[in-house]
Amino acid sequence: MASRASTDGRPSSAQPYYAAGNFRPEDGLLLLLRRAQLAIAQRVADETDLGGSTIPQWLPLYKVHSGHANTVADLARKCTVDAGAMTRLLDRLEAKGLCRRVRSETDRRVVQIELTPEGVDVARSVPEVLSRVYNAALSDFTHEEWQQLQGFLRRLRTNAEQAPKEEPT
Repeated sequence: MASRASTDGRPSSAQPYYAAGNFRPEDGLLLLLRRAQLAIAQRVADETDLGGSTIPQWLPLYKVHSGHANTVADLARKCTVDAGAMTRLLDRLEAKGLCRRVRSETDRRVVQIELTPEGVDVARSVPEVLSRVYNAALSDFTHEEWQQLQGFLRRLRTNAEQAPKEEPT
């Protein structure tokens, strides 16, 4: 495959990896990433007994517990979801007795999130559960392969974020 240097000195592909004429959905980047994510998420669900809490529900609990966010708006930003989606997610977490929303006494427009004792227990278990599942998923990777995969995924994210919008031809 021919290559040319990119602006950061790395080789970049002269030919695209995908073409509409021979595109196979099962080899699509998003599908491959999504299938890996779903397989890992299923392992997490299989290996936990947290009352049906899912990874998207754990993330806000963990962020509140670790002090990274304590308001609905901040939690939505930190979890990269819109405020409406965060509100619905918090509705489910409240229904499970894992958190409660409390209006700020100084600014009634601000809604703060507090974990219940049960929510604290779930949040504390997140690193242990995820470490166990991630290690199982990476069990046949060498340390170097894991470091390389992390680099590839970070580079993929950066490329996607910085890619110029192309007009359809």
